[in-house]
Amino acid sequence: MSDTLETGRGHYAFAESQFHLWRDGLFAAFAWGATSAVTWFLPDVIQWGATGTFAILTGIIALFFLVLAVLPRQRHATLSHYGPWFIVLGLWLLVWEVTTAKLGWLPKPFFSPPQGLLHVYLSNWDRLLICIAYTGRLWGLGFFIGISAGFLAGVGLGWSKRFAYWGMPLLKLIGPVPASAWIPCAFFIFPSTFQASVFLVALASGIPVAILTASGIAQVNRSFYDVARTLGAANRWQVTKIAIPAALPNVFVGLFMGLYYSFAVLVVAEMLGAKFGLGWYLQFNTAYSAYANVYAGLLIMALLCAGLVKLLFSIRDRLLGWQKGIL
Repeated sequence: MSDTLETGRGHYAFAESQFHLWRDGLFAAFAWGATSAVTWFLPDVIQWGATGTFAILTGIIALFFLVLAVLPRQRHATLSHYGPWFIVLGLWLLVWEVTTAKLGWLPKPFFSPPQGLLHVYLSNWDRLLICIAYTGRLWGLGFFIGISAGFLAGVGLGWSKRFAYWGMPLLKLIGPVPASAWIPCAFFIFPSTFQASVFLVALASGIPVAILTASGIAQVNRSFYDVARTLGAANRWQVTKIAIPAALPNVFVGLFMGLYYSFAVLVVAEMLGAKFGLGWYLQFNTAYSAYANVYAGLLIMALLCAGLVKLLFSIRDRLLGWQKGIL
């Protein structure tokens, strides 16, 4: 009898722990639901497209969080870490909606409500996809050319004293100058605006990689090289097996800096006679005061940059996994 009671208590305790209410999910459901209700029931001061679509979308998201809040705990374990962010995002959309579309405190055309951005994505998605493709091509060529050249230059600067004697003063001279300041030279040197734009992106991304790679290789303990030379290792082996692996933390810092700098100069680079691209899209819509399109393009660029940073973090963690517990 006692064994049966203990078993029943155990099952009850297990069920109670499994079906614990996710409080953050419940609050997030209320925040997104309030945004949906305000968008649907309160009239707009100025009519915007996709208002009903935005209300339905936020309502679906609110229902999604409500379902997650009452599901077993392991079902929402991966989302629980971001629970406060879901709440804040829902409240931010609510404040944004009220201050723009409902009360008009932030007037048109300088400010757009959330459904204004959604309307841009729904009505202008084909042009945005073309612009993303053009921007990806330009950024990809410029970034990878820049970091490749910067990495090779950094290895040479950090390893060879003769190369550093001539190269480091030149790098210190070019490094502080913004990449956009080289636009006149780029137009003169390169035959097309696309090649000039690639050069600007490559310059912005390659300089920090070169500087930090050289710094990382120069900081390697010289005793490692002495041991390798004692064992008969050639210079190439020392560079590839000792210097570069030891400098990888600095290299990745340079890659992160180069990634941000390349996106900062990307808008300027695409203004040099480009026919498509997110930078061109921002410039074109700014000229016509279509600020909802501008904000939509900026959000896409921010998401693209954030995704690339996340990817770079994943690559770094995989390559530098051996450093956990050491640094």
